[in-house]
Amino acid sequence: MKAATVNELKKELSHLSAKELVELCNRLARFKKENKELLTYLLFEAHDEAAYIKGVQSEIDFGFGEIPKGNSLYLIKKSVRKILRATNKYIRYTGSKNAEIELLLHFCSQLKQSGIPIHKSTALTNLYQAQLKKINKTLLTFHEDLQYDYRRVLESLS
Repeated sequence: MKAATVNELKKELSHLSAKELVELCNRLARFKKENKELLTYLLFEAHDEAAYIKGVQSEIDFGFGEIPKGNSLYLIKKSVRKILRATNKYIRYTGSKNAEIELLLHFCSQLKQSGIPIHKSTALTNLYQAQLKKINKTLLTFHEDLQYDYRRVLESLS
């Protein structure tokens, strides 16, 4: 089965009643955890982005606290990628460039402060550098004053 385009879906959804839309949302929520998480964000957390960012930052902190301490670089890399995957998922939910910058800066600062030997692993070094590039690219869309504030934080991470 071929999926319809977003435009086709939008046109079709505009023809439905409110009751039918609620039923469709309920069915979507039952099928995938991500659908349920997105609906939760849209209904309960989208109105207060600052609190949402703080909550995600605390999850990032918790994730870094759970990373196994030891010599197993494999487990460390796996844990860091898991934290980054979750962070990117939460960034997608917001669709906000400001939230993206805040969360990625927090992720990078936590990675740097965690004491993980980033330089011993090419994969971790590349992951860290890719996040810094992503932040830089997103910063280009911001106003100059905001760029300056974020660049100061970014320079401390480089």
